[in-house]
Amino acid sequence: MNEQVARRVVLVRAIETADAGHAVLSEDDRKYASRSARELAAWQASDSKSAVTQEHFLQQRSEQILKRLAERTPAFAAFQKRAFGLPGFWAALPLLALFAGALLDRIADPHRVDLLSAPLLFIVGWNLLVYVALLVWALVPGRKTGWAGAGLLRRLSVGKVAAPRKLPAALAAGLGNFMAEWGQLSEPLTRLRLSRTVHLAAAAFALGAVVSLYARGLLTQYAAGWESTFLDATEVHTLLSWLFTPALAVFPFLQGFTLADIEALQFGVQAGAGVATGAVPGLAAVPAALSGTAGAGERWVHLYGTTILLLVIVPRIVLASIAALRARRMARRFPLDLEHPYFRKLADSIGAGTPAVLRVLPYSFTLDEARDRGLWTVAAMALGAQARVLLRPTVPYGEEPKEALQAGLQDARFDEAGVTVTAALFNLAATPEKENHGAFLDYLARNSKRGVAVLLDESGMLERAGGQGGAEARIAERIALWRQFCSFHGTAATVVNLLQPERHPIELGAGLALPELR
Repeated sequence: MNEQVARRVVLVRAIETADAGHAVLSEDDRKYASRSARELAAWQASDSKSAVTQEHFLQQRSEQILKRLAERTPAFAAFQKRAFGLPGFWAALPLLALFAGALLDRIADPHRVDLLSAPLLFIVGWNLLVYVALLVWALVPGRKTGWAGAGLLRRLSVGKVAAPRKLPAALAAGLGNFMAEWGQLSEPLTRLRLSRTVHLAAAAFALGAVVSLYARGLLTQYAAGWESTFLDATEVHTLLSWLFTPALAVFPFLQGFTLADIEALQFGVQAGAGVATGAVPGLAAVPAALSGTAGAGERWVHLYGTTILLLVIVPRIVLASIAALRARRMARRFPLDLEHPYFRKLADSIGAGTPAVLRVLPYSFTLDEARDRGLWTVAAMALGAQARVLLRPTVPYGEEPKEALQAGLQDARFDEAGVTVTAALFNLAATPEKENHGAFLDYLARNSKRGVAVLLDESGMLERAGGQGGAEARIAERIALWRQFCSFHGTAATVVNLLQPERHPIELGAGLALPELR
């Protein structure tokens, strides 16, 4: 699905997840949206003579739900019409860079071309440094986010993060969750767009400087030369030979230079030797000390212009084009994880895709037949009616996680094909311990790419408490302790009752508490 469809689908998921009490979307609303989406997806598939896909169904369902919410809540309708991110930024930055480059040479003498021009050397030198940095960055293994911070990328992706006023609490919470989640999901796409824009801005800045240099040369006769406290003519000749080698190689019609030319163009030494008074007709604006170099400006303007074209403008445009192509490809096929339990449960309702699989890793907890049946019920509630359970052998208390899991996880590999969610199963009656339960969770978190859910079974603790007074309070305290413990170890916990699964129903959209969805 493309970026716009993915944004609507993620928005609906965030709203349904936040609206656990069905205050905004009733159960009938959700069923009606699913039923209508199935019919519309079927018609769409029949028109294209293809099978009903999960993407078509999610697209139609999200449109149905968002349309209904917009009809009921005007503030939400206004939110949907709002432009996401900062749309004017992408065009404004290159334009500002173009004008800034055009004004660059105003800080220098407008009547001369300095062979050691600081602004022009800065443009070339800075861009060469950027190319080296990009090359090194591309070769660094395990690089993270690049130079742009998460805050800037989120601002460019989402824009104003505040939700509109006069929204129901559940809807406002859903919008808040959506903006945080969309900022994270769209970060790779926004990074590509930012890279494209920055490269275009750099090219525009250099282009502005070159155009300004040529434009002012139409009305002003440049005097060419150089001056330096620390460099002599030989060193300047070597520097400029290296700098202009690409331009002279690509454009053979350009006029080169010798060491004698460089010596003759040093300000204050040879300049003005034959024009002591500087009284040259038509050059009244040129200082007398520079009048001897007035005819040499054109050569150096061409050398600097072609050098900046080859070393800055063309490479930056190429880099911008590559980033733009990658961004366009990603926007057409937005990388939304349709294996998420929310999407798998919806896909199960239309029979699309393969059944979801819940892989369970019990820790110091052996399931009897009744609890095993309850685990299948929990999987059906979280992942759809067709979900299956992959129950692995129990990890004994106190053993090293890697050794204990080696036999049960095919040499401790976590990339088993078809697994939708991996969940660690604990007995709520146990007290969490950092060196045992914590080490187990840390090992799972390090080795699982999709994150690990935690299931806390309260059935054993309820049986042990019987009808004793204060049992509910003790269970609540233990749940709070486990949740704090799991949060410390980078995951989240879902309380279940494997003997009575209906005690803790798992709503569509909530699924199992995965760490990346908190």
